[in-house]
Amino acid sequence: MDQATKEAKLKHLNEWCKHTILEVLDINFIDITEDSLTATMPVTWKVHQPMGLMHGGASCVLAESLGSTLSVTALDLDKYYAVGTSINSNHLKSATKGIVTGTARFIRKGATLHYSEIEIRNEKGELLNHTTMTNIVIRK
Repeated sequence: MDQATKEAKLKHLNEWCKHTILEVLDINFIDITEDSLTATMPVTWKVHQPMGLMHGGASCVLAESLGSTLSVTALDLDKYYAVGTSINSNHLKSATKGIVTGTARFIRKGATLHYSEIEIRNEKGELLNHTTMTNIVIRK
């Protein structure tokens, strides 16, 4: 995918997510390929739990947003849509500040089922969260 196409797709995805939880948590898509999607999320009070750590639910929001949107990028939206059916998220390390980066990659990109893994890392590249997600592809 050439740079102009990549930039247009990212702009479209970020605009598409306006007025959603992604906007509330400042999630921003920053890279896309045929089989992956990457986004950032700042670790601020918006995503903290009472002890000042990034809330596991915020990690899940980032991971599910990436996995679901990755499926959407692989579909003809005039004919199909994707519905998440399962998410398994493992919180491996905490964060209190900075920016985390999540990347979703297809493990299986089938005609009726998409299975992806999502890794969320801190600014040092340390793995904070590993998630797997299943989306079912449904004909409209």
